[in-house]
Amino acid sequence: MTPVASAQSPTPCAATAAAPCVEASRVVAHRQIAAGIFRIRLECPAIARQAVPGQFAMLRIDGRVDPLLARPLAVYDTFAAADDTIPRGLPAERRYADFVYAVHGRFTTALQEIPPGALLSLCGPLGNGFLDVPRVPHLLLVAGGIGQTALLSLGRERAAAGDRVTFCWGAGRSEALGDIDDFRHAGMDVHVATLDGSAGVRGTVIDLLESRFPSATGGEPEIPVNPLHVACCGPDRMMAAVGTWASARGLGCHVSLEAPMACGIGICFTCVARVRDAAGGWDYRRTCVEGPVFKATDIVWD
Repeated sequence: MTPVASAQSPTPCAATAAAPCVEASRVVAHRQIAAGIFRIRLECPAIARQAVPGQFAMLRIDGRVDPLLARPLAVYDTFAAADDTIPRGLPAERRYADFVYAVHGRFTTALQEIPPGALLSLCGPLGNGFLDVPRVPHLLLVAGGIGQTALLSLGRERAAAGDRVTFCWGAGRSEALGDIDDFRHAGMDVHVATLDGSAGVRGTVIDLLESRFPSATGGEPEIPVNPLHVACCGPDRMMAAVGTWASARGLGCHVSLEAPMACGIGICFTCVARVRDAAGGWDYRRTCVEGPVFKATDIVWD
């Protein structure tokens, strides 16, 4: 494990919760969980024990120069044992982290071929995570596409604390809903929408939300709306729509942005998002450092 010097930590850092580190990580499991979707488990104790919900890591395939740059992947889940047989204990006991990815391009095409036993380079944990999401009696998680990867650990943590957690997931078809039982087993109420109607509500995740929270158009909502907070991850247009939906109901909403990035530690500025400031204007904020989680109302979506 090698400490990282970065814009987050201008001097070489020790392996603490506030300091991302580079770790040689062994692949202990790698499997396809849905059409074009894979789940990889890495032995990375320094990163696994520090990660908080909503953080990510930069993953690089050792020994390859094409693609040269690492890629960001959300920390999907963490474990104390490689085979899940030992329940999660204290944070210091976590040694393994799972990452879920869709095959889109050179990096993920190469990654899907990596076998168990191989070593990958991992830098993390990175980003702010969902630390600013308030504790409320009812947390609504909304995912689009592969956005569920950023939400599982948050939902698990809040459900374990006794909060009600509802998870709504929109996808193109049922074959894309890989490992959805993870959310049920974590104690969440699960609802889905698919564009082709092959599972759940036919339509988008907004159609799903409207069907579950019909109070805006009359009638009693199936799920009590207040007090409730929304956490969301998915394509930008979908998150903007969820933010608008939440604002119309007076609900707070945090979003986890998905952005291409070259470094993950705040140096290259390739992942910037336009974020509103206190003066009524906006400025660029780095998704990898100030984000990836922001208030939906702070993002300039257009």
